Amino acid sequence: MLASLSGADLALFISVFLACAVETVEAVTIVLAAGTSRNWKSTFQGVISALIVLVILVSALGPSIEKLPEHVLQLVVGGLMLIFGMQWLRKAILRAGGFKALHDEEKIYLQEINAAQKVAKVSHFVVTDWYAFTLSFKGVLLEGLEVVFIVVTFGVIQKGNNPQALELASWAAIIAVGIVTITGFAIHKPLSRVPENTMKFIVGILLTSFGIFWGAEGAGAQWPHQDLSLIAIIGFVIAICVGIVEILKVRKAKNYQVRILNIPTFSEPKKSASPVIRWSGGFLYFWYDFIIGDDWRVAAAIVLALFSTHTLGSQSWWLMPLVVAGTLIFTLLEASAEAPSDTSR
Repeated sequence: MLASLSGADLALFISVFLACAVETVEAVTIVLAAGTSRNWKSTFQGVISALIVLVILVSALGPSIEKLPEHVLQLVVGGLMLIFGMQWLRKAILRAGGFKALHDEEKIYLQEINAAQKVAKVSHFVVTDWYAFTLSFKGVLLEGLEVVFIVVTFGVIQKGNNPQALELASWAAIIAVGIVTITGFAIHKPLSRVPENTMKFIVGILLTSFGIFWGAEGAGAQWPHQDLSLIAIIGFVIAICVGIVEILKVRKAKNYQVRILNIPTFSEPKKSASPVIRWSGGFLYFWYDFIIGDDWRVAAAIVLALFSTHTLGSQSWWLMPLVVAGTLIFTLLEASAEAPSDTSR
């Protein structure tokens, strides 16, 4: 199957496969923790409920998205993919530079179990263990939304070049989800040996690169060598990432530390708020955190760059890569600060 794919199709398949594999590893870890420490029946009820919600969302939104004009799809999807990809990339760079702990599924698994064992068992309706149901439902829904986002964005936006793109992206997701799920439940433990941090770095680079390419095209820019420009974009993003990682490693060696930045952000409502406010606020917070992430300035920079690209016209293809590079460099170097000086020396 893979041998018969073109270069662009192969890149699409690999990108979707790796991204979906990473999300599935995290979902399987949560489900295993909920089932092992609480109640398997309630856990599977939560998984099935989340899958039903995802199917409804895809059925409702999929046909509507496909009806949008191609340039609108490229602009919106490219912009969202770029913001989404830069979230992954920033975290991956901080991990590679030593300023953020590596993602440890074994540790997360144990933390989930410890937290689950402290909660009293409460039943609602046909669910005998509401905590197990809620934990698995939220975990599968959140990770599933990211899988759906990746499949739909890659599949729909490439449909103009390849009518089978959505089907190819769907198969990549199905294979990734199937392999990780079967492996996880077969060994009945989190997949801690999966090189998840490396995979996230690769996926972050690919999502960011595709986002630059499609976003700029949607804003009206024309790449000098059309699809071949994507190879140069990927190389450019890799070079920027490697450069930032090396700088962070030097800072880490000099005992720099992560600076806690007081960036205003949308926060989840407190439990003391009324149920309506808490529910609506929690819903907005979920989507804000899902799309924007921990630094709204990244999203703002991308929106401004897309608007500027559209204003400057077809020859402004160079703007998006520069804005992405500048945003990554500025936000990541700002996040590290020199540790307080040692006055005893």
